[in-house]
Amino acid sequence: MKNKKAKNKSFKKFIAKLHLWLGLGSGLIVFIVAVTGCIFVFHDEIKDITRDYRKVTPETSAYVAPSNLQNKTKNIFPEAQPGMVVYQGSDRSAFVYSMIDDEPHHIYFNPYSAEFLQKENLENDFFLIVEDLHMHLWLPEKIGKQVVGISTLIFVFMLISGIILWWPKKQKNLNKKLQIKWNAKWRRVNYDWHSVTGLYISLIALFVAITGLSFSYEWMNHGLYDLANFWQEKPKDELNIQFEEAEYSENAMDIALARTLKLKPEDEMFFVWEQGGSAPITTGSYPDALDYDHQSNFYFHPKTGALLEDHEYSSKSAGMKLQEMTYGLHTGQYFGITGKIIAFFASLFVAALPVTGFLIWYGRRNKKQAAIKK
Repeated sequence: MKNKKAKNKSFKKFIAKLHLWLGLGSGLIVFIVAVTGCIFVFHDEIKDITRDYRKVTPETSAYVAPSNLQNKTKNIFPEAQPGMVVYQGSDRSAFVYSMIDDEPHHIYFNPYSAEFLQKENLENDFFLIVEDLHMHLWLPEKIGKQVVGISTLIFVFMLISGIILWWPKKQKNLNKKLQIKWNAKWRRVNYDWHSVTGLYISLIALFVAITGLSFSYEWMNHGLYDLANFWQEKPKDELNIQFEEAEYSENAMDIALARTLKLKPEDEMFFVWEQGGSAPITTGSYPDALDYDHQSNFYFHPKTGALLEDHEYSSKSAGMKLQEMTYGLHTGQYFGITGKIIAFFASLFVAALPVTGFLIWYGRRNKKQAAIKK
């Protein structure tokens, strides 16, 4: 029995050291990623308040054809290279994704009248700058992904090891471990805050961390796909439509969108994308504006606009559905405003963990140094 207790004590000491040094090593990055996550959660709501060109008065008339919006983009900005056209909703503006002087832009129009509304340089967009800091720490993408990914993996270990360290030796002490002793000295309050909040948010934080890892690592993204599909092959998901010499026509793009609108009349958001090269014209539809899940896709001939293949949401595998909803799950968007609020506060509490953890280490270090001096 004594040997078992000694082993448990030795194991906890080892875990505690790992928890400490890995936490000190990755704490700053976890803090940055968590704080930027807080800021980004409500980016759509904040944009709607601060950028009036995102909303329009809904009309009963049909949307302006995508080729019309692309041509108007070229007329207003001759140096532009128009690409994907997105219709964000019946009460929202449409935009043309365009490269202008090697920088990505959104060119906003009224989708009913083609009235030009705004040019938005994505390189200077506050929330996209925050998103880049969140995902890449403003480092080159390949390097930034790895740094954030490794730090997230360490954070997952920190959550698990934190629960091991928190776990009470005796069940009768469980209630005390679940509470913060507010009337104690600040160091004790800080310690309780670190351990108790870490425990309470551990499941949500783990969920957010794992979904976030899918943006850093392909193996995680494919792993979620395989897991949801129980490692079964889904040939329907592997569409590969190519043409030896694809000749594109403006009319085909317009036909593709019109057909998509007829196929999905209840949906709110649509895109049409003329990829170029040997690829077909691709369209997508979503039931709700600004929600990037429950996506249906359709593929059209680049010259005639004939429908070649449809990939309705209902026909997609569980793995593909999970992949496409990962963004919504990670940001809380999938669960509506309630999910966003939970994601916001979870990120806020996660941001506090490295700070309170550092204060615990710093306080103990100073205490030891003071004892040595005596």
